[in-house]
Amino acid sequence: MKEKTSHEGPQGSSKRPSHGNDRKGPPRRHEAPKQHARPQRGEHSTPRGSRGGAAGRPHEGGHSRFPSTHKVEGTIRVTAKGVGYVEIEGMKDDIEIAPAQLHTALDYDRVEIVLYSKIEGQRQQGEVVNILLRNKTAFTGVINKENGTFFLFPDDQKMYRPILIPEGNLNGAQHGDKAYVEMTKWTSSRHDPLGSVKTVLGKANEHNAEMSAIALERGFLATFDAATEAAAEAIPAEIPAEEIAKRLDLRPGMPHAALTFTIDPKDAKDFDDALSFKALDNGKVEVGVHIADVSYYVRPGTPVDQVAVGRATSVYLVDRTIPMLPERLSNNLCSLVPDQDRLTFSVIFTMDQHGTITDEWFGRTIIHSEKRFSYEEAQEVIDTKSGPCVDALLTLNNLAKQIRVERMKNGAIEFEAQEVKFELDANGKPLRVHKKVLQDTNKLIEEFMLLANKHVAQLIAVKDQRAESVFVYRVHDAPNEDRLRDLREFLDGIGFPLKLDKDMRVSSKSINTMLREVRGHAEESMIQMATVRAMAKAVYTTKNIGHFGLGFEYYTHFTSPIRRYPDLMVHRLLANYLEGKPVPKEKLADEERLARYCSQMEVQAAEAERASIRYKQCEYFSERIGAEIHGTISGVTEWGLYIEDEDTKTEGMVHVKDIPDDYYFFDQKHYRMTGRETGVSYRLGDKVKATIFGVDLKRKQIAMRLVKEPGKHKKA
Repeated sequence: MKEKTSHEGPQGSSKRPSHGNDRKGPPRRHEAPKQHARPQRGEHSTPRGSRGGAAGRPHEGGHSRFPSTHKVEGTIRVTAKGVGYVEIEGMKDDIEIAPAQLHTALDYDRVEIVLYSKIEGQRQQGEVVNILLRNKTAFTGVINKENGTFFLFPDDQKMYRPILIPEGNLNGAQHGDKAYVEMTKWTSSRHDPLGSVKTVLGKANEHNAEMSAIALERGFLATFDAATEAAAEAIPAEIPAEEIAKRLDLRPGMPHAALTFTIDPKDAKDFDDALSFKALDNGKVEVGVHIADVSYYVRPGTPVDQVAVGRATSVYLVDRTIPMLPERLSNNLCSLVPDQDRLTFSVIFTMDQHGTITDEWFGRTIIHSEKRFSYEEAQEVIDTKSGPCVDALLTLNNLAKQIRVERMKNGAIEFEAQEVKFELDANGKPLRVHKKVLQDTNKLIEEFMLLANKHVAQLIAVKDQRAESVFVYRVHDAPNEDRLRDLREFLDGIGFPLKLDKDMRVSSKSINTMLREVRGHAEESMIQMATVRAMAKAVYTTKNIGHFGLGFEYYTHFTSPIRRYPDLMVHRLLANYLEGKPVPKEKLADEERLARYCSQMEVQAAEAERASIRYKQCEYFSERIGAEIHGTISGVTEWGLYIEDEDTKTEGMVHVKDIPDDYYFFDQKHYRMTGRETGVSYRLGDKVKATIFGVDLKRKQIAMRLVKEPGKHKKA
């Protein structure tokens, strides 16, 4: 598994994909973790709040709807409470759909709706009249037998109805099994949907069953079908001499040879990047960033490519990797293993001792890695100043530090992402959870991958004067007006104003300045959290707007084609341009659609990763009820406080009723809970003690209780 680094601040990395937070408003959360007991259901049960009437009845409350010809289309988002919201192009606000008016619509379905007459001061209401396209028809969950009838109770909390499984469709599933079920029919909200078991994953709460369910729920299959595996096996391993002749040969003993090695986590199997180093006679150095040339082996439209497109990304769960490419490619032909000739796509920089680039070269190469380092092994060489490749590692580490300083000076936002690592026993039971420590070697790799990504984007957009050419960028927008306003109000309220430019916009430099100014203050943690949550998400697109978090005008993803399909797209486009083959403008729309799809799948993969971490954290604390933790308040809502454990990064919630010694109310303006009588407040970023009160494995939720610490927390 690849190590995730902070390449894109809160928005993702060059070594591993990651994601920003979607919450609107800096520290506020939108849904409370609640225990919803499902009623006993039969075939003719009705959804909560339904009148049991047919689609098309007037909305309760006396609304009259527009004529039935007044219909609009959009994609619906459905909350866990069964309320829908439809964004309509040209309309400022979303259309709200009451649970009774969903008429079987599910999250992300494409729907047709009619609008009710607008009531002043209220959100526009509507009703679903047609499901145009289902986003999702397969669900994981637990099989329950109720009064002789089998149901799947879905893991997806936004699937607000259980799925009825006729006995003939059980396919061996039994009560208490974890299963993957296809919804086969749902035409009326007066009836539960019908389904058929596709796969029995095992018993609920078993390690393998739960990890498999997490991946399947988000559309990721753990295995490849036989046809794809056969297609991968049929790809020749031998590199033809005529192919080598087309490439810059960097192997030992060749005229352009350079010392080449990889640095990866100790348990990594897919090595998609390597570094090379060569000292030049003029005192400068050549630093090569070499990326697995997946595009040579995976051609557009082939069976392997089609599967890779569908997956769009590898998925990294706590205990396993679900690869984008079959193992023959990801861990073999494309992986830059030591002591093997490998085909690569490279960026080679000529640098002076200060990290200033004086020349650069882009093209296809062949390399032979001479050493495989883990991060720890490379760090030991740097720390002791002795060992294999010592001169190269010391020089590269020094250059990386200077490049990083310059990057921060130019506006990159410095967020240190903290991640956790699990130690599991043979059955997948978590024995220990601890924070990963990022060392100089992590940052060394980070800086050179960032540098390669930036310069590939610049090559296409600037140096080759192809700004209007078809290309795939990794972009990150500035915070939108609403999030920026919320962040400013929040910062003003605690005495740390955020400076805006003359156009009333915020720059990454001003955010960095503010973050530096708060270092060492009691509010530092709180402000960092609020700032991260104000950020937009980084996405893939053909329309470049720059990367706000990195402070780059041009940026792409080039360095991980084994694990990210956009990188493979970039390799193919770059190869065309380097060969003088312009990409037809007609391809722009196709590339944009694919880029958007990859962004969506990236979100799904991140959700799967977080869900697997969350499940294992809950499993870990399920055997530690009553344990005391030292934590930080990571969220404040009207229903309570979210607290993140410092050691395990596990988050739990203290319900407002369990905050001791007073009646507490939510101070939305200052994002704090304040005692009505005492005036004591609990704010985002405050350090607190809490005990583990309860764990719900199914919902992946942890309940906590505050430990009273008299005099520690401020009065409002």
